[in-house]
Amino acid sequence: MSMASAHSIAAVSVLAAASKQATLPSSSSSSSALYSLSSLRSKPRQQLLSLRSVALKGRVKAQAKEAEASPSPVGVGDAFSNVKHLLLPVIDRNPYLSEGTRQAAATTTSLAKKYGADITVVVIDEEKRESSSEHETQVSNIRWHLSEGGFEEFKLLERLGEGKKATAIIGEVADELKMELVVMSMEAIHSKYIDANLLAEFIPCPVLLLPL
Repeated sequence: MSMASAHSIAAVSVLAAASKQATLPSSSSSSSALYSLSSLRSKPRQQLLSLRSVALKGRVKAQAKEAEASPSPVGVGDAFSNVKHLLLPVIDRNPYLSEGTRQAAATTTSLAKKYGADITVVVIDEEKRESSSEHETQVSNIRWHLSEGGFEEFKLLERLGEGKKATAIIGEVADELKMELVVMSMEAIHSKYIDANLLAEFIPCPVLLLPL
């Protein structure tokens, strides 16, 4: 770069700086101008926020009125608080009990312990077992699982299907002993031991079906 062009660039820079200093307002007027601009920009946002706040308050009030108007739901505990006799059907070919039967046993003992109810277990077989050892093993496992839940004493019944549907047998036992709740796993329905369409027809008390 030549000395002449360097001088000309320096001169242009100085002129630009001088021009900027001449046109800029004082610090106080500059700050007030910036403040007024900022306030103008913020007003629409403040108005929007206030509108949102009003809308939110209105929504909260509406939800509060709905909550007051709608009755509080009945809890599960309230539904079982008057139950004093539970029936646990065991329709299981596994002498060591399937997962669904174990789940039903645990739920039955938990409910009975909480609400001071008695337990009756009915073991239903379609036909007499060839091996008595399998039957004894199953009964022993039933006793063990109920004792794990805190129940050493309970009534144990045994019924043979002999062509009769298991659902009908459960209904007969529930009716004879005035049962107030039957506890079963959905496994019995999935395994085709129980026909879900016949539950309401044969069983005279509520049935608690536990999901797998």
